[in-house]
Formats: sequence, C-alpha cells, structure tokens
Amino acid sequence: MSGSSLDGLDIAFVEFHANGGAWQYEIKAAESYPYTGEWARQLKGAISLNALDYQLLHTAYGHYIGEQVNQFIAAHNLQYQVQLIVSHGHTTFHMPSKKMTGQLGDGAAIAAETGINVVSDLRAMDLALGGQGAPIVPIGEKLLLGDYNFFLNLGGIANISYNHPTAYVAYDICPANRVLNMLAQELGKSYDEGGQQAAAGKVQNDLLDMLNKLDYYGMPYPKSLANDFGTDVVYPLIKGSAGTVDGLRTAVEHIAVQIKRAVQQLLEDKQPAATSFKLLATGGGAHNTFLMERLRENLQELQVELVVPDNRLVDFKEALIMGLIGVLRWREENNVLASVTGASRNSIGGAVWIGQEA
Repeated sequence: MSGSSLDGLDIAFVEFHANGGAWQYEIKAAESYPYTGEWARQLKGAISLNALDYQLLHTAYGHYIGEQVNQFIAAHNLQYQVQLIVSHGHTTFHMPSKKMTGQLGDGAAIAAETGINVVSDLRAMDLALGGQGAPIVPIGEKLLLGDYNFFLNLGGIANISYNHPTAYVAYDICPANRVLNMLAQELGKSYDEGGQQAAAGKVQNDLLDMLNKLDYYGMPYPKSLANDFGTDVVYPLIKGSAGTVDGLRTAVEHIAVQIKRAVQQLLEDKQPAATSFKLLATGGGAHNTFLMERLRENLQELQVELVVPDNRLVDFKEALIMGLIGVLRWREENNVLASVTGASRNSIGGAVWIGQEA
C-alpha cells in the first residue's frame, strides 16, 4: 500500500481464515519502507508527465514494488509462504465523472520480479460501473472489524465508514496528512510529530470559515477526493492566509470539524437505535496526539467514543484490507460495495497476474 501522503510503501504479511462466512486475520509481519527523495519526487510529479514517461514510471515503479516485496520476504524469512501479493499501487489520476482512475505500479512487473501471483488495479471495475472507486476499505472493515460503528482512516485524505445495520456508507471527508505534512516541511520537518507545532499555533477563524465553506463539503455522499484537492486547493488557501504554525493549527481544527460534521450527518441520515457509539481511528494521523485530542473533544458532543487501537493496526489497517480485497478477488467474491461507492452494483475488482511458472 502506498498512501497519498507519500511517506513510503507499507507491506504486511497476513494470514486470513474464513469459516462459514466469518473471517479472521493475523498480521504476521509488517514494515514500512520510506521512499527515497527521488521516488517521492517522481510519484508526486507523475500527473504532469507525458503519456510515454507516465507509462515508463508505471513500469519502473512496479519493478520497484516487486524488489521491495522480495526484500521484505527475505528479511522476515517468508520464502515459499506468500501465496498472493495484493498491490494497491500509488494513486495518481482519479476522475469518477469520467469513469477513470489510475494507480502506478504495473502488476505484471511485480509478478515478474517476485515469481508470485499478483492482484492489482483494485478500483477500476467500480469506476467502470459508475462508482466513485473510493473508499474501498469498507468491505474489510465489515468482514474483519465489525464491532465498531464508525471507521476513520487518517491518511493523506481522511475518509470515514459507517457500519449501519441496514446500509454501509463511506466516503472521503477532507485532506489530512498530505496538507499537514506539506506545512510541517516548511519548518524543516517531514511531519508534525504528535501535533506539537500545531498545538503551539492559534486558529485563524477567517481561514477556518473559508475552508469549511469549500464546495466539496456541501456535496452529498458518496463522494471521493483526489490528492490535488489538498495540494492545489486547501494548501494554497492556508499558505495565503496564515503563517505556518497558525496554518497547522487551523488545518487540524478544520480536519476535526469536518470529521465531526460527517459523523453528525451520518447519524442524522441513518438514525440507529443505539445512543452511544464507537469510532476506530487508524492511519498515520492517529499518531497525531493533538489532532486526536481535538477530535475526541468534538466527538464527545455526539456521544461517540474515539478508539485508537494498537500501533500495528493503526499503521497497517489499509494494507491488511487490501490483502483481503485481493483474496476475495482470487476467490471471485464481491470485494467492493456499491452502497459505499455509488456504483450500479457490487463488484469483483482487480486484475490478476500469474507470476508463478505453470
């Protein structure tokens, strides 16, 4: 899994067990491989490449992923244990209105490097069926983590899932780590550890109001965001209206406010019988203790308890669920939910590449 925050490649080795429709999992090994400055630069600039250079990067990045998987297998003594590789790739273009999405990382190249079967291109079928192609993790939340009412992933983009008894709903809320990291980099840091810099700033209310009134937030779900909403819309507004530290503080408040609004809207739209709820927060943003404080305070007003699990699930939940999505594809079972994406039907998404010799 490569997230939109461009921090590196997450790899998890997971064993799945299915018994009578009930799924269990164990993360046996997991590791993050940080990108070199050159890889981060290439991935960040991919959308500005011409068609040929884009395809060359797609191929090269696929071979890179395969090399990293081989390194991971060797480091954890997993030779001959890995039966399937599932690669999300790195999202570049994402245009649901045109039924198109793009993830860098050629599955054939991964299969060739590793000699292991590969499932890749997990979102394309949903887009072809008129869906948003995002979020796709709710199938894994439903099958693996069904004890929570809400699931919040705080990656480059914050997205939420609502585990309602009659309808599973999920969508992208707002930019998160991608914008926070861009601001932190102005202070010579790769990210704002624990939210310390943001905590030292002051909320700029005019800027916060401007951010909260952006058109996307008034659109009905299902909906999804491309990376450029954070980099080309939210970040320039912050840069043009506040210093870096106050900008970080205001960005944190913006994220907390938008998450609260999303939870509140979902509770109003899909009224459950319960009176108290639990929200599981994962992704890199769950390590931002200041953001968690602001979010916990906001959610308490809605009788929603914020739960941050152990670090392995925080860091590798998306990689875990991509693995399940690939296993479901291999079993030819639905792995993307139309109730989440708005597609015309549930679907079995993913391209299969046979890496092993016949």
